[in-house]
Amino acid sequence: MHEKFFVIEGLLQSLDEPNQKLDEIWALEAEKRLNAYKKGRLKGIPMEDIFDDEG
Repeated sequence: MHEKFFVIEGLLQSLDEPNQKLDEIWALEAEKRLNAYKKGRLKGIPMEDIFDDEG
């Protein structure tokens, strides 16, 4: 039983660890998407459409 606890605890802790490389990749992607949106090359989707219960 204790072994399972340590495995689960280790997995949970690994999910909370920051990953600087991944954060940098996502920041660059967000910047690209924002620039594309501002230039009209990317269309936004209204929040209502995303959270629409019928869709």
